[in-house]
Amino acid sequence: MKRGKRYLENLNLVDRTVLYDPEEAVKLVKQTANAKFDETVEVSVRLGVDPRHADQQVRGTVVLPHGTGKTVRVLVFAKGDRAREAQEAGADFVGAEELVAKIQNENWLDFDVCVATPDMMGMVGRLGRILGPRGLMPNPKSGTVTMEVGRAVRDIKAGKVEYRVDRTGIIHVPIGKASFDEQKLLENLQVLMEAVIRAKPAAAKGTYLRSIVLSSTMGPGIKVNTARF
Repeated sequence: MKRGKRYLENLNLVDRTVLYDPEEAVKLVKQTANAKFDETVEVSVRLGVDPRHADQQVRGTVVLPHGTGKTVRVLVFAKGDRAREAQEAGADFVGAEELVAKIQNENWLDFDVCVATPDMMGMVGRLGRILGPRGLMPNPKSGTVTMEVGRAVRDIKAGKVEYRVDRTGIIHVPIGKASFDEQKLLENLQVLMEAVIRAKPAAAKGTYLRSIVLSSTMGPGIKVNTARF
């Protein structure tokens, strides 16, 4: 792959043979995030699990103390009191049959997260082919199928993120923007890593945290010392 001049200049700032302490890694990721937009900072964690086995899945959610820096549009499928609760909590779109029809007929997808009450899932299930491949389908494991829709909306708006191991055994999660100060990025990283460590499956054998890499949208990967976690 041919790399641009700016990327190669940033790559020269990173020693690929070094495992950086989190503080150093965060400083470097901010230094190398010099694109013309506010780059997202992401952490990629390779885990010592085999995702092909159901008892070695790693999945959960965590509220980052300083959020992700992204404005999240939340859609809630609910009726009656739960719909009012969602609106009061700050949901961007609230409805039932009319929203299902809008998504089906107009392929409308101007939202980032879907929340639904359990009684709505029979109806929302019709949208599986549309929402599923985009990761938008409400799911009890991610806390997006719940009767506590107000709390769910507030958590999502506050910076709740989902982590889930992919088929290669890696978790990819955004932890903020390059414009965040170093302390905020560090605290978000620490909270995420604590959640991932707590989620270690009992069936996982050997080294659980194989590698951790920090990167910005357009920047090089920076290896982090797993022993610090």
